[in-house]
Amino acid sequence: MDVMELIALKTFEKVAKEGGILAASKQMNTVQSNVTTRIQRLEEELGTKLFYRKGRGLEMTRPGRILLEYVDQILQLERQAAVAVRLAEKGAAQMKIGAMESFSATHLPQLLGALREICPKLQPRISAATTAELVRDVLDHKIDCAFVGGPVDNKDLITIDVFRQELVLVKSAQLEPADNLVLFREGCSYRNKALQWNRDYMSNQLVLSELGTLEGILGCVAQGLGVTLMPRNVMELSIYRNSLVCESLPEDIAQVPTQFIQHRSTPRLKVMERLFDSLQWLPVQNKTA
Repeated sequence: MDVMELIALKTFEKVAKEGGILAASKQMNTVQSNVTTRIQRLEEELGTKLFYRKGRGLEMTRPGRILLEYVDQILQLERQAAVAVRLAEKGAAQMKIGAMESFSATHLPQLLGALREICPKLQPRISAATTAELVRDVLDHKIDCAFVGGPVDNKDLITIDVFRQELVLVKSAQLEPADNLVLFREGCSYRNKALQWNRDYMSNQLVLSELGTLEGILGCVAQGLGVTLMPRNVMELSIYRNSLVCESLPEDIAQVPTQFIQHRSTPRLKVMERLFDSLQWLPVQNKTA
């Protein structure tokens, strides 16, 4: 058997995950005929069909599903090898770090500052998203690691507890709040806690309203447009803090762990180790807050 080319494996992965030739060609910025040819050559090389047609899309055959498991590992190793070589040659590397917005606003800048002190040539690429989106991106190897709201339970992920956040009920300090529960969009771990609180502890269910940013939510709450659940330190650092008050919540609602996650198949590079080392720079009071 000839040696399988990386470009063929990357093409196979895109077709498998996008479910079709057209979508894969758009993702890879190439024409459909190139994608088709690479898949055909890979099938000839392996002596088996990797896809069969289903409606307008493609479904993987059993050999295709088996191959995908190995391809994910091969391509992850290829990406990590490239980073390791750049790090060895230049003393610098890119690192894609994801974080939920509350962590980005309160802890990530200080953590990255500490990390840059011990690894000055590190080039972090930051993306903020919901916990659900970040978990998916780590599983798909789109980012190297992430800080999420836990608990996260997935056999393919390594999780490390960083500290605990205390969620509080946040209201306007001057105005009687409307019967609205102002939340992040679907996928946020704090949203799930807020929905649990609304279901289990409110005799009259609040109407749900969604916004996409911390300050947007807290600004609306400050104007009496509803209430929200938010980490205490996030509220205390908000530009609206003088217009807000908070109340403690039941223990089963209030305590939310912040966790560091990375894919279990990701080789531990030195830059990763330095990120773990830099966790000690987080404010001591937030380790248990």
